[in-house]
Amino acid sequence: MALKKPDLARAGDFMWGSARLLDRQRFSHHILGADRGPALTALRAYQNPDGGFGNALEPDLRAPSSQPGATNAALEILDQLHAFDDPCVTQACDYLETITCADGGIPFILPSAAGFPRAPWWQVTEPLTGSIVFTALIAGLLHKNRVRHRWLDGATEFCWRYAARLAAEEWDRTGPELSRIGRAYEIRATIAFLDHVNDRERANGEFGRLGRRLLDDELVRLDPDAPGEMLTPLHYAPLPQSLAYGLFPKEVVAAHLDSLAAGQREDGGWMFRWTEWNPATTLEWRGWLTVESLLVLRAYGRLS
Repeated sequence: MALKKPDLARAGDFMWGSARLLDRQRFSHHILGADRGPALTALRAYQNPDGGFGNALEPDLRAPSSQPGATNAALEILDQLHAFDDPCVTQACDYLETITCADGGIPFILPSAAGFPRAPWWQVTEPLTGSIVFTALIAGLLHKNRVRHRWLDGATEFCWRYAARLAAEEWDRTGPELSRIGRAYEIRATIAFLDHVNDRERANGEFGRLGRRLLDDELVRLDPDAPGEMLTPLHYAPLPQSLAYGLFPKEVVAAHLDSLAAGQREDGGWMFRWTEWNPATTLEWRGWLTVESLLVLRAYGRLS
């Protein structure tokens, strides 16, 4: 049976018609082979003088001020563009030092977002403490790209401690759904850190324990047709080289790739599963998600 492949022409129609400039330039580079320069230029417009990124680069957080989530998004884009030699990486790391909590992690959201529109799940809580989500995602990217910066030492130790805690704590399957999704995002971020941190023996040991916890606590949606927002195997293993790839039967991964390819809508774009709250952010997320979906499919050989 022939594998379903996305229609790149229709995807292009959606991107030109509905996506923001940054994602149009990302699509041009990653899918059409254009130079990465325009994408980098578009990304820099989201960077603030303090070195961090804001200005709704993370679409659900509309604050102009620098935020951990937007800074992580910028670094993920730079990694995809193979542009970690760009000066804005060091500037972003310098910014991270200024927002790091006493425990070595960076917060999930900063109080400067409080006065601006944002999705209802972006709530500021104080006192600020380190969040594993953005700390681990960013630390993993820095390790992957062999970046040396003072911030990374403390962040790495924070991630090791949190990884051990996540692996040891059993999650209540009957707890609130939003809280359960939050735990899934924590484990996903920690696995991304373990994918790239230098101490491979320690990383493999922690991953073995964390992977069992992920499966035991049912923090992954194995059936692609099941309803709800819960993360899928492709969120944990966006590349076949990811540690988490080995957690799932190959036929399960293949089924999710089939589902992802089939998720292209008639207008050419992909749609997210979480709650819509703003028409503008819906289109911004769809443009981002269309590029991300195509990159995952390409990584698994589904575009050729």
